[in-house]
Amino acid sequence: MAGQLFLSLSILIVLHEMGHFFPAKWFNTRVEKFYLFFDPWFELFKIKRGDTEYGIGWLPLGGYVKISGMIDESMDREQMKLPPQPWEFRSKPAWQRLIIMLGGVTVNFILGFILFGLVLWTWGERYTPIESVKHGIVVDSLGMDLGLQDGDKVVAIGGKRMDRSGGNLLRREIIINGAKDFTVERGGREQVIAVNDTFIDVLSRHENKGMDLYVERILFVVDTFSKKSPGREAGIEKGDRIIALNGQPTTYFHEFRKGLMKSFPKAEQKEINYSRQVTVDVIKNFVAGSTDTVSYQITTTKDRGVIGIYPVFPEMAIQEYSFAEAMPAGYFKGYNFLADQIKAFGQIFKGKIKASESLGGFGSIAGMFDTSWNWYRFWTMTAILSLILGFMNLLPIPALDGGHVMFLLYEVISGRKPSDKFMEYATIAGFAIVMGLVLFANYQDIRRFFF
Repeated sequence: MAGQLFLSLSILIVLHEMGHFFPAKWFNTRVEKFYLFFDPWFELFKIKRGDTEYGIGWLPLGGYVKISGMIDESMDREQMKLPPQPWEFRSKPAWQRLIIMLGGVTVNFILGFILFGLVLWTWGERYTPIESVKHGIVVDSLGMDLGLQDGDKVVAIGGKRMDRSGGNLLRREIIINGAKDFTVERGGREQVIAVNDTFIDVLSRHENKGMDLYVERILFVVDTFSKKSPGREAGIEKGDRIIALNGQPTTYFHEFRKGLMKSFPKAEQKEINYSRQVTVDVIKNFVAGSTDTVSYQITTTKDRGVIGIYPVFPEMAIQEYSFAEAMPAGYFKGYNFLADQIKAFGQIFKGKIKASESLGGFGSIAGMFDTSWNWYRFWTMTAILSLILGFMNLLPIPALDGGHVMFLLYEVISGRKPSDKFMEYATIAGFAIVMGLVLFANYQDIRRFFF
């Protein structure tokens, strides 16, 4: 996870800074430094080519290009006291300075859209069609609080009919779009369930982000086995159906899992032996229509207390894309993601989502990557982070690109350029705000993980 985060951020930082670097060069503006990561007091590596020093800093909180004649986080006051030179940023027309400052976020947005498109082109889009949910859903505690029941089938949210199944779809519509109700199919009839506004806050809390509101309910028909499967060693085969555990009926897969978990010891020691003998009743060759029942005595695994059998999951659909289809689809996926972020900010300002629950630092970001190296997940997360980086940098806070753009737009509209002294103080204030947000976000990670 740490390696994937490091590589992803390194790619995004370098490309973002290139978005400033190349327009500056095109307009004959001198770039003094191009750095991956910050380098207070010392750097890990540096080399000079022409007027520019390229290097790698030791503080992995971002990167920067130092452009001559520009008030930025380097706070080079001495240079600004000298008369303006033709190669300096401050000597260029406002429209050129605006292009230079917008270059970084422009690269981030374009990169995010392209990566989404390439992911769709390479892997397609997997989803569970609503018609594949033949036995309804299994609801967790949050889903029950919303009014869902085991066996329901969510068919509409906010009056919009669903063609896909998934608890995250319902979560998103409630948090981002403020869905006021959803419709379930229950007992052969449809029923509308109202959503209380308080669930926007509840569902957005950090401790609830990883929880599924519901998953698809499935019969325990045997499909595959783990490498060392006690169930397969006992004689269970693909196509069999497991119907009971220790004499208790287990019609569905989740019921069997719950039954196993009930037998786990409650102990405080770090290492627990989960191995125990259980009786499993099976309909042999169920998929061929057999009704013959056999009982097996199986010893569960020591480390996890399982029998190493996976059921037939609901049939997944894959929407495949040609390259020509994937690029516009990637754009719309990225656009919808950005729209969701803007709506989420709106919910924070309205007080419906707590900033302390929705914000996270490097720990939270790393947790979004897979625990093993997964290229699909890596490039999807890099696309997401690229759009987030572009969006956050565009906020009108001095010291961020958006702050510089705000002052440049003021200059273009009014014809008056803010004084160097004003820009200096604004940059100091903006840098303090940015560092405060970084510390606040990372403190939330520390609070969640250690307290």
